[in-house]
Amino acid sequence: MELRQIQYFIEVAKLEHVTEASYLLHVAQSAVSRQIFKLEAELGVDLFIRDGRKVRLTPVGKMFLGHMEQAIQVIEKAQQEIEEFLDPERGTVHIGFPSSLASHMLPMVISAFRDHYPKVQFQLQHGSYRELIDLVGKGTLNLSLIGPVPKHDKQIHGDTLFVERFVALLPASHPLVDQPNLRLNQLRGDMFVLFPEGFVLRDIVIDACEAQGFEPKISFEGDDIDTIKGLVAAGLGITLLPEIALNDNIPRSTVKVHIDDPQVTRSVGIITPSNRELPPTEKLFYDFLRNYFATIREFSNG
Repeated sequence: MELRQIQYFIEVAKLEHVTEASYLLHVAQSAVSRQIFKLEAELGVDLFIRDGRKVRLTPVGKMFLGHMEQAIQVIEKAQQEIEEFLDPERGTVHIGFPSSLASHMLPMVISAFRDHYPKVQFQLQHGSYRELIDLVGKGTLNLSLIGPVPKHDKQIHGDTLFVERFVALLPASHPLVDQPNLRLNQLRGDMFVLFPEGFVLRDIVIDACEAQGFEPKISFEGDDIDTIKGLVAAGLGITLLPEIALNDNIPRSTVKVHIDDPQVTRSVGIITPSNRELPPTEKLFYDFLRNYFATIREFSNG
């Protein structure tokens, strides 16, 4: 069984047409047909049912297609890793991210990294907190930005890059908008706009309120940050959000106010698999991230 035969088989199976597959593969139709017949002869089964110029998979052909697509993915991944070992500065970084880090942090670090390594490519995967942990733990991704950094998952390793504060986002008509800082207790009588159950940002806010002796009254729920900000702007409640989610993007008719009693915070960092090494290009980005934020901390402390 040759790699060329597998590639021809997959294209014919997807298109269900030998001639169209030959056009896509840039080879003669006779060459595609010959390799398919050789593959069937070697396996001892018919992979296709012929109907004029069209074809369709037999039941065993469908089973074989699934295995061959997985095999091709493994081969392509191996080729990519070899290319990255030869030249990590030309590879690809696959990285996950949550919505709260999408508008400011992610573009900032990618831009800074590409100033040093302009030929590295990026493939980005958005996901919820639990989805990102699962993607890294199961091997679909090797890297993900995340907040807060999980501490008790044996499948992943977490590195905290910085700790950020939550701030209150209030409608412009709120009586406390002129306060330089707020105590969380001052918001106990307000209606809150929060993420739905299962979202970690909701859990952080509820836990902080309960630690102050009250359970927040929830008026509306939204499953993305822009929706929550829009509901606050419409005067339908107040919310607490990570400050980074509001950098340069505070809606009109809202005011951001810091909370200092107590400070509500989350760790922000990067997770990697605990049971496998990073490919060279992703290791390059991982090391860059750690050094980048270490430098920012030193500058801030200095």
